[in-house]
Amino acid sequence: MTEFSLPQPSVRLDIWLWAARFFKTRSLAKQAVETGKVTVAGQRPKSSRAVRVGEQLTIERGEEQFEIAVAALSDQRGPAPVAQQLYAETDASRARRAEQRALRIAARDGYKAPEHKPDKRARKLIRALGDLDAL
Repeated sequence: MTEFSLPQPSVRLDIWLWAARFFKTRSLAKQAVETGKVTVAGQRPKSSRAVRVGEQLTIERGEEQFEIAVAALSDQRGPAPVAQQLYAETDASRARRAEQRALRIAARDGYKAPEHKPDKRARKLIRALGDLDAL
């Protein structure tokens, strides 16, 4: 007798990324996969690729980069606590994201927003300075 292995359950990559709440819409998830912002085991996949439990994904979203392992499969988008159970982020990835977040916060510390709207005199000065740029 030959042994047959049962097919492993799988979900499309773009659907899983949407269900795990990495992207707001499935079309955004598909676009991210097609533009190379998502890799599976170091390779660039198609959006229709089947994702299985245990696979390693790297996801770039804005300025953040996630390195995760697929922990569970879902094709339905649920609340955030449920979505976070679909993957396990590596400690190195979490530490790197926290460090980058701290650097971004430190970079914008130099700018102080004005406490109130500029008055009539300040608006005239701003307009005058704007005219200097046109010369």
